[in-house]
Amino acid sequence: MSQFVQQIIDSAAVRKILSLAGVSDPVNLDRFDTSQAAYLQGNVLVGGTANSIATEAMLTSLSQPGVNLYYPADSDERFTLEKIASANNIELTAYQPEIQKDLKFKAAVFDGTGLKHSEELVALHHFFQPVIRKLAKSSRILVVGKTPETLRNPKAQTAQRALEGFTRCLGKEVGKKGTTVQLMYMANKSESGAKAPLEFLLSPKSAYVSAQVLRLAPSTADVPAYEWSQPLAGKVAVVTGASRGIGAQIAKVMARDGAKVIGVDLDGARADLDKVARETNGLSLCLDISAKDAGEQIEAFLKENGLKLDIIVHNAGITRDKTLANMPEHFWLQAIQVNLTSAENINDYLVEKELLTSGGRIICVSSVSGIAGNFGQTNYGTSKAGVVGLVQSQASAMQKLGITINAVAPGFIETQMTQAMPVLVREVAKRINALGQAGRPVDVAEAIAFFASPGAQMVNGNVIRVCGQSMLGA
Repeated sequence: MSQFVQQIIDSAAVRKILSLAGVSDPVNLDRFDTSQAAYLQGNVLVGGTANSIATEAMLTSLSQPGVNLYYPADSDERFTLEKIASANNIELTAYQPEIQKDLKFKAAVFDGTGLKHSEELVALHHFFQPVIRKLAKSSRILVVGKTPETLRNPKAQTAQRALEGFTRCLGKEVGKKGTTVQLMYMANKSESGAKAPLEFLLSPKSAYVSAQVLRLAPSTADVPAYEWSQPLAGKVAVVTGASRGIGAQIAKVMARDGAKVIGVDLDGARADLDKVARETNGLSLCLDISAKDAGEQIEAFLKENGLKLDIIVHNAGITRDKTLANMPEHFWLQAIQVNLTSAENINDYLVEKELLTSGGRIICVSSVSGIAGNFGQTNYGTSKAGVVGLVQSQASAMQKLGITINAVAPGFIETQMTQAMPVLVREVAKRINALGQAGRPVDVAEAIAFFASPGAQMVNGNVIRVCGQSMLGA
């Protein structure tokens, strides 16, 4: 019956009816594959405002083979852009839409760090309005701003905070083309950490991430050199819940990026876990992450194999869904223990025993359910909101140790679990986002691999939704 309903939904007649109702087939999103030699190729429009701090870092990162850089010919900052380009031997071409009518852009990047008053926000309209219809499918829009809380001038704080509303609204306007929109806030002295975040946000690796805010802050550790094609080369990563689904994909992506992956899961998942280990040339460790000695077991395994830990990904999680009125206490306790408390306890042990190397990475997995709420998931939502709290409360302490802690919050991701949903419910659920489609496990894995990368040293305390800009929550 489920297959029959799916065939009806996929039929040409039903698709035509949906199209007339304004529900069109979603765009096939460009996703990363290993044949891509660079993170971005095509035409890129760049611009900014007076006294912006990120323009030079932006231009030097974008200047690479296969990228053609343009700037608006009528921009008030054209002379500044030309001067920076000349000083760095970067080829930059003036864009005149009335002449170059057929030009399409793969990305548009705007440095708004110099905005100091609400009246100056019109610069967003001047830069983006002429180019919106010139964006290619699966293109990228990036706005760079200054972290509002770090500014002393209240009017500057106001202008910078306004950028978030702009990017969220624009994301809903352009999402049907597979285009994503991001905002990257930079604190003072974080310019040197902008390269890797810019690469991720403009690349196919961020295909299902949209309308998110990424914050950069100075780090006690320098941003090391890295190879874009293998940023995790030489790193050792522990991934919990790695036997299948999103966890297995995380292990595969991190191995692709050069890491030695230790997959962790329950003993009952040993066969699947060993299969993932073989496919990634990694190792498998069977343990219950909610056990009080889970941290000690990880330490013993590392010592037994002569390894030092660089990255831990707290992916393992469970659902025990019931409305609160019908929920037994053990359902509540299990969800909190596995999804939240286990990560707290393991982190505490790793830090206390100094098992994470300098420049270490802790990546947690929250959920849109923990941000927006979901019917019948008070226990799960509480645990996943707690993961957000864990990241935010520990960021400052970790920063002092040269460690970063961040989280992803997946939305509707196609997995074995979602395939078991009633087909009509599934078809509606996967479309209620700006991109009009479900995400894939690889989308979550790519975001986690970015957080794990050496270039993300100044990315700390962030929670990024991988949800295609879900209509639920902020």
